[in-house]
Amino acid sequence: MLRHRVIPVVLLDGYSVVKTIEFDVRRNLGNPIAVARIYNTRNVDELILLDIGASKEDRHIDYFTIEDVASECFMPLSVGGGLKSCAEIEKVLKKGADKVVLNTAALKSPQIIKDASSNFGSQCIVVSVDVIVQDDTYTVFSHAGVKFEQDVVSWCRQIEDLGAGELFLNSVNNDGKMRGYDIKLVKTVSAALSIPVIACGGASKPSDCADVIKAGASAAAAASIFHFTHYTPQQCREAMHEAGIPVR
Repeated sequence: MLRHRVIPVVLLDGYSVVKTIEFDVRRNLGNPIAVARIYNTRNVDELILLDIGASKEDRHIDYFTIEDVASECFMPLSVGGGLKSCAEIEKVLKKGADKVVLNTAALKSPQIIKDASSNFGSQCIVVSVDVIVQDDTYTVFSHAGVKFEQDVVSWCRQIEDLGAGELFLNSVNNDGKMRGYDIKLVKTVSAALSIPVIACGGASKPSDCADVIKAGASAAAAASIFHFTHYTPQQCREAMHEAGIPVR
């Protein structure tokens, strides 16, 4: 039986942990090592570490930071930020990551998804899709400014066809707002794919995690709820369990 996950997301801007609101306003939250230690004591299912400024600034996530965070983690670690070649992906995996997260590089050259999946196995490759809604229309959003015209569902299907093992689906409009996930978006994308969908953007309380799994997500990812409220990943798992959802 598939067991569903709760995954904290740690956003970096260089060497500092930050939290954004709609990918714009940023609050500095300190050191990634300290944050990783806290999550390690809470026995989280997985951890996602993303450098949100890397692609825009034409650099990759700092390898030493990955190594330091990985040394504190006793859970699967997914890492993303500015990765644009199999050589860089290999280095990140050797530094301790279990999976890599691709976004801008995949938008620019989808072939990297196929190449990375062939080289390292699809289980290692997560592709992130940031989505913005305007006039009730969902559009792929690029923080790094990549021009992209393909519709969201078509792009997600292409990601699956190219061999990605998971999709990280992020609602830009709900980012940092703590008003619940975009259930319509999650339902639409999850129904079109067979690979697991990790939903992110908007969790405000443990029951939101249960709701997004019922909408079709395989995992509920979140950041603000764990940074700015008293809720813990364990409480989110308990809410999912109480809703009849198998959890790790």
